[in-house]
Order: sequence, then structure tokens, then C-alpha cells
Amino acid sequence: MTLLILGGTGEARQIADRLQGYDAVISLAGATRAPAAQSLPTRIGGFGGADGFRTYLQEAGITAVLDATHPFAHRITTRTASICQSLGLPYVQFLRPPWTPETGDNWIEITSETEAAAHIPEGSVVFLGTGRQTLDRFANLTGREVICRQIDPPDKPFPFAGGRFLVGRPPFSVADEVALFTALGVQYLVVKNAGGAASGTKLTAARQLGIPVLMIARPPQGDWPVVATVEAARAWVNAL
Repeated sequence: MTLLILGGTGEARQIADRLQGYDAVISLAGATRAPAAQSLPTRIGGFGGADGFRTYLQEAGITAVLDATHPFAHRITTRTASICQSLGLPYVQFLRPPWTPETGDNWIEITSETEAAAHIPEGSVVFLGTGRQTLDRFANLTGREVICRQIDPPDKPFPFAGGRFLVGRPPFSVADEVALFTALGVQYLVVKNAGGAASGTKLTAARQLGIPVLMIARPPQGDWPVVATVEAARAWVNAL
């Protein structure tokens, strides 16, 4: 067996840690300039689309794929599952459970970034915990102060007026987030429902500060095998 892990999440790194000694490689998209070191052989960069991915699987002798990309990497996941099915390769997606509101939360669920403006009054201070890849979809937030946190220093200007980047590398504790939101005067928090404890600290901070949260719902889930824990992912590999 030669296993390909599609990584980029903290859980992907944990899965790789538990599979040391296996014939496996972890692939990172290269979205972060200095990604954390992995405990398995690592390739960085895209595959060149569907045809390139198919060619890589065949040339590298990949016999199974474990997809531990971000829950919102829906196009990549759909493409991967489809190609693995066509090649007869075992495939599973690691998908951590979504967040659910707790007592004291003030969540507004939306289905896309463009809906945020309808719920945020002009003049508000808005903190985007959504990353830079979909930043242009918030361009209708005119008249608001928009702050987008990203890991790497920006290599281009903010894409619309009234916004700025804030550089920060996780993890962030609840106390870190409370202090940051207070200092910035954040009035609205916008996040994708990625799930996970590590990035959930901002939700706890928002709850403590009484900040409304606009929660972007996950894309529809396809009909493919899913595991929800790191140990379940390892068990899937061991059962191959």
C-alpha cells in the first residue's frame, strides 16, 4: 500500500504523526509560506488540475487516498473522490464535526460570504476569521471597518476600501482572542463553520464578549466515506 494524505489541517498532521513508518506521503497545497514540519515525506504544491492529479496518482503508485483537507475545500474533495472512484482506489474524507451554538452564543447562519452585509450595519467593526482566499466575496461590506486575519504577511493590497490585514499565526488562546477583539473594538465576527477545538477559541471569545457571529454554513456533503476522528482515520488505513 502507498497512501496519499491530502493535508493542510492540524488533524492531517496528527494523522501523519500516527502513521510514521507507513508507506505514505502527505501533500500540502502550499497556501502557507512556511508550513509546519510533517512527520511523513511531504510534497508541496498543486497537481495541475484533475488530469494532473490523476497522472500523479498513477505515476506515484498511490493505492489509497485519505483526504484531510479543510472542510470548505469542497471542490478539491469532490474532485478527489470522483477520480479515486474512477481509478478504483480506496478513498475516505476526514471531516471534523461542525461547531454548534452553545448557551450565550448569538449566531446568524448564512450560506455565503456575500450575505454578511445584510446583517452588519454600516459603521461596524468586522473581524473576518475566514482567510484570504474568499476575501473578495466580502467586497459589498462598504462603510464597515473590515479586518482580515491571515498567517502570512500580505503580498498585495487589501482588495477593497475600508479593510486591512492583520497577520497572526495560530494557535490563539481564548485570552488572546478576547484581548485582540477588545483592543480592535470588534462588533461582528464572521467565520466558516470549520469545526475543531484549535480554531474554536475565537467563538468562545465572542461568546464572552457578547459579539454576534455570522456563521457560514458548510457546503453540501457528497456521497463518499467519511471519518470524524484521527483514530478512526488510522483505523481506516489499518483496515486496507
